[in-house]
Amino acid sequence: MKIKEIIFSPLFMTFKEPYHWYGRIDYGATVILITVVTDQGLVGHGESTSSFPAEGSLGLLGNVVQPLIGQSVFDIDRHVFRSRHLGLINDTIRMPNLLLTGLEMALWDIVGQAAGQPLYRLWGGAARDFVDYFGFVQGDTAEELSDSAKKLAEGGFRVIYFKVGRGEKSDPLNVRAVREAIGPDLKLRLDANESWDVFTAKNMIKRLAEHDIEFVEQPVSCRSLSALREVKESSPIPIAVDQGGYSLEEIFEICAQKAADVLVLSPHETGGALNFKKAAAIGEAAKIPVCLHGQFTTGLTDLFHHHLGLTLPNLTDGNQIMNQLYAEDLLEVPGLELSEGRLGLPGGAGIGARLDGDVIARSQENYVKWTGGRKKNVDFIYKYK
Repeated sequence: MKIKEIIFSPLFMTFKEPYHWYGRIDYGATVILITVVTDQGLVGHGESTSSFPAEGSLGLLGNVVQPLIGQSVFDIDRHVFRSRHLGLINDTIRMPNLLLTGLEMALWDIVGQAAGQPLYRLWGGAARDFVDYFGFVQGDTAEELSDSAKKLAEGGFRVIYFKVGRGEKSDPLNVRAVREAIGPDLKLRLDANESWDVFTAKNMIKRLAEHDIEFVEQPVSCRSLSALREVKESSPIPIAVDQGGYSLEEIFEICAQKAADVLVLSPHETGGALNFKKAAAIGEAAKIPVCLHGQFTTGLTDLFHHHLGLTLPNLTDGNQIMNQLYAEDLLEVPGLELSEGRLGLPGGAGIGARLDGDVIARSQENYVKWTGGRKKNVDFIYKYK
């Protein structure tokens, strides 16, 4: 079965409410919906994260996909490896990983459909019957965060997560408010998103430790492994790495140097499902657990991630899911409604997703609006045949 056509559709997905985190406030996210069509009529979908506007990302992808037309859909590892080295960005692994994962997703979707099996079975089968997800606290003030956390706790989430790095006065007040809202029994995680230097990280972590924090994610810059290790060695709270671990080499060094207690990974960061499984295996060999990380992507990616999470023996509880942030989601079927923070085994072949065409159309219109009303072409898609 050969690749007949590859289609890119840039979309702007609006959030239900402004998304507050270190350094900025976001009102939506840009994704590139990738559709691969085969010569036998099977259609696979994936999505890549994107810069805004998306034309730069689309240009980079356009450089590498034309050679894939006419190639076997099953040679996924070869296609991704070659694409990574055919004109994306040579001095960094991060952008190629974020872009190529959507292409890999679409190819895996087709392979699963051809096999008549859900993806988790193609990746070794389910190591668990469900994946546990955390409740993602939203808001800016201590009162808003407290109210959000209380609702999540009442909804059955066992792990509560929210962003810190908002200031040395605000962070202790916010953490105290959230801990009081959820009570002493639930796990509480913090994500600093690289906002602290080593001195501030050490100081803040000591101040926040009294609130029984399960771990602090990426407290310092992802560009300094030695800084992360220094914080980890002095911290009374376990430390997780996220942005500091995109490549397999980075994951290996983190584990070898004992610079983190938890690996927070996503297929988009590692460059696809195959590299994600390799990175998780490095963590398993080092006796370090993996927590699924969510990008600014839709339920399509959440479902893809979920298949992977089901296969990992060293997966944590309290993983990240992102579709709940959006005013409306691309995913029409299946629903991703969690039961007490958990999602079980998905049905269907491949990713098992059916997308909502009306939402896709509205998200295309949103992209046009947010990029200044530029004139769109007939279908607002970029085709490679």
